[in-house]
Amino acid sequence: MALGLFKKASPAVSNSSTDEKVYSKDASHDPANIGAGTDRLQDPGANRDPEKGVDSDTESSIIGKQVAMEAENAIKYRTCSWQKTAALLFSEYICLAIMSFPWSYSILGLVPGVILTVVIAALVLYTSLTTWHFCMRHPEIRDVCDLGQMIFWNKKWAFYFTAVMFILNNTFIMGLHCLVGAKWWNTITGHELCTIGFAAITAVISFIASLPRTFSTLAKIATFSALFTFISVLLAAIFSGIGQKPAGYPNMGELEVYAVAPKGTTFVAGMNAFMNISYTFIGQITLPSFIAEMKNPKDFPKALWCVTIAEIIVFSCVGGVVYAYTGTQYMTSPAFGSIANETHKKVAFTFMVPTIIFLGVLYASVSARFIFFRIFGNTRHMGNHTVVGWLSWAAILAVLWVLAFIIAEVIPFFSDLLSLMSSLFDSFFGFIFWGVAYFRMRKEDHGPRFWAARGIRGWAGFIFNVILCCIGVLFLTAGTYATVQSIIDGYEMASFGGPFSCADNGL
Repeated sequence: MALGLFKKASPAVSNSSTDEKVYSKDASHDPANIGAGTDRLQDPGANRDPEKGVDSDTESSIIGKQVAMEAENAIKYRTCSWQKTAALLFSEYICLAIMSFPWSYSILGLVPGVILTVVIAALVLYTSLTTWHFCMRHPEIRDVCDLGQMIFWNKKWAFYFTAVMFILNNTFIMGLHCLVGAKWWNTITGHELCTIGFAAITAVISFIASLPRTFSTLAKIATFSALFTFISVLLAAIFSGIGQKPAGYPNMGELEVYAVAPKGTTFVAGMNAFMNISYTFIGQITLPSFIAEMKNPKDFPKALWCVTIAEIIVFSCVGGVVYAYTGTQYMTSPAFGSIANETHKKVAFTFMVPTIIFLGVLYASVSARFIFFRIFGNTRHMGNHTVVGWLSWAAILAVLWVLAFIIAEVIPFFSDLLSLMSSLFDSFFGFIFWGVAYFRMRKEDHGPRFWAARGIRGWAGFIFNVILCCIGVLFLTAGTYATVQSIIDGYEMASFGGPFSCADNGL
């Protein structure tokens, strides 16, 4: 059964006598079937726009067929408008990680920090559009695991490789939010309960919030999550300013704010700050799942542009303002800990609670649907309210949240391990995958020497995407080195606790 979780879902046809769906080899090449994994790279379609990669007739027909197939289902998946998809993206990107930008700016300097913020946002925007183009060519894609198999020549090893990274990445993010939830409980209550208990409470609440089965439903919660997060970071910036001096002042002297990196900044510290900014932007792992549930996937760029513009403005302004009023030597991450007034700190941090819960919920839902669709993708349990369907969905979520909780509590250097996993996985999900996807699409449209066939534009696209892949390799090598060194330094300074620790982790 364990191996079955990672198998591609076989297409199906209806059996009217049982109302169940049964597997059929005859339908194995119908791309309208969810998760069919059909390799259409060899059949670009006569009407495809070679620049946009969209075959308006074929792709629209497949999407229309998918919508029609679930028209009579009680649970419909392709129901997200671009506004609801934007809400999901806002909830994913406008999150607690914003409050680590002031720390990154304190390491890199204000000017390099803001420049890197804009550059990384532009790179992620470009790669996200590449993701969208590829998904438009292949509407049968249900998640990044399908996509991973397709871009690597439809090889099964690519599917398994992507699936392992996908599940581990998402589960570790869920675990992180269990710990961050415990941090909030400890901050508010003054550590009235063992931290393990607070983490468990957060996991249970998150499990309940994960139960809705469509992104359209989750989008309603996502809207409130993003709104409350914006209020939280706005309050943090205001409280940093009106408080005049940060927590701990004047123990380490007058505030020091640098336009460029201060002297003595090490490679490891600078790389960690750079990676910290990058990790906040990199979220392409969820995009194929979101696009797969849009009523009209052609509208996806609208949501993407809205979120990207908001990210640049919010991240830069909050990071810059909080850093300017906190200074390098008094900076904490997240920056809530630098607010001197305890009431102000608790109020600002409390508005972050919806995103602390919901972001873990979002990644849990993405992982659960990956498993659920492989097991029940071609049965009535997927699109209808059946006891088997709902019990299985809840069981999958329960297992994921229990694993996330245990991993977060067992590993004493969990935050650094999360950074290590991000270095390993985000190198692929953030950059390498999309450079390869670009090469595959251009080769399909213009032949093996596509860069020469397209002239200057072809060479520019080729070189740029080679650079993207090289950035991914940088994450994989230098990023991994910096994280491993950080773990080593933590052990040398005895800064790690033990597994299942009750120690207070509040701000």
